[in-house]
Amino acid sequence: MQGNRRKFLATGGAAAAGLAAGSLALPGAAFAQGAPLKIGFSMSLTGALAAMGKAALLSMQIWAEDVNAKGGLLGRKVELVYYDDQTNGATVPGIYTKLLDVDKVDLVTSGYGTGLVAPAVPLIMQRGMAYMTLFGLDVNSRFNYDRYFAIMPAGPQPAMGWTVGYFDALETMNPRPKTIALVGADAEYPHAALEAARQHAKRLGLKVVYDKTYPPNTVDFSPVVRAIQAGNPEAVFVASYPPDSVGMIRAAHEVQLKTGLFGGGMVGTQYTAVKTQLGPLLNGVVSLETYALEQTAKFPGVDKFLEKYQARAGAAGVDPLGFYLPPFAYAMMQVVEAAVKQVGKIDQGAIAEAMHKGTFDTVVGKVSFGKNGEWSQHRVMYVQYGGVTGNSVDEWRKPGKMTVLSPKDFVTGKLKTPWQEAKK
Repeated sequence: MQGNRRKFLATGGAAAAGLAAGSLALPGAAFAQGAPLKIGFSMSLTGALAAMGKAALLSMQIWAEDVNAKGGLLGRKVELVYYDDQTNGATVPGIYTKLLDVDKVDLVTSGYGTGLVAPAVPLIMQRGMAYMTLFGLDVNSRFNYDRYFAIMPAGPQPAMGWTVGYFDALETMNPRPKTIALVGADAEYPHAALEAARQHAKRLGLKVVYDKTYPPNTVDFSPVVRAIQAGNPEAVFVASYPPDSVGMIRAAHEVQLKTGLFGGGMVGTQYTAVKTQLGPLLNGVVSLETYALEQTAKFPGVDKFLEKYQARAGAAGVDPLGFYLPPFAYAMMQVVEAAVKQVGKIDQGAIAEAMHKGTFDTVVGKVSFGKNGEWSQHRVMYVQYGGVTGNSVDEWRKPGKMTVLSPKDFVTGKLKTPWQEAKK
């Protein structure tokens, strides 16, 4: 594990050094006497989620630089201490044990994604730490830990909130579908999303004609799509990780899937690399997004953050646009910063209490938490891609490629159906 360690003291000179930057002094910064304030976490720098893990890390580094440029936190230099979890949940408990027992970090946050958030919770609970997490879907429903908090715009019932936008779109179809197929990977996030989809389907009186998972290492999705087509569903909901999302969309085109609505909780369609890889194959697909140039509301500070992020993305080798996860990673640290300042010292219980009671201004808008540590309101956007003509990143730098379908405060247009027509 030592070979995977990255220790970062945020500095203005870190941009050129990228993700492996070392500890450097920040010119002109004035800090009170005392040891650095250490914030520890695991992050996927290799493995299936490395693309977004690295993007999240860069965002957190930018936050730390911003804080240190203003004199640090509680008058102490902020130091980020992190290790590569390799997108493998089995590595996570050991990483957090090392962070707490060897590195003696003052605060902990999480890596990116459900499968990397959950494995740390038992240890975090044992140590009584406040735990701010990044895009872990409905993790705390199993633990009910009162010092758990999630930066994820899924609302107080996160699995339901994360998926409801697809069913909001479905309800606008005329005639409204009566049948649906549910499919996803046999893994933690898809299981949670599929269970929520089942509840939405029941609520709307939809008959589920296909409900299965596929092995996480699946590479050929054509047999899966053919099995779905055999049920002749009027809508298809997919809960998938990035490689699966690409594979399912390609297979749906190859098999010439016929259905009214195709998409779902497809992680990966938000990534610039996936957008440019699929290009026009995305047309007609309905999937989730957390940011869209078409959105009808912009939050204070997000443009400034994205400008900083995008200026450094190339050198860091991360998602060049950073629309999906990076603003939320930065916002996660803004909440930590505000709560610590409010308390005025490192007191895990008091910091958690401040998070529960507060409403925080961040680059993704105002954030407040419910009793279970989830957002008090859901704000996941579902969009339908359209008008994509090529595979250039420049297509996604301007509005016109996404129609926001949900939530209602962000809607920019109407759903086009059936999918085989919308994809043209």
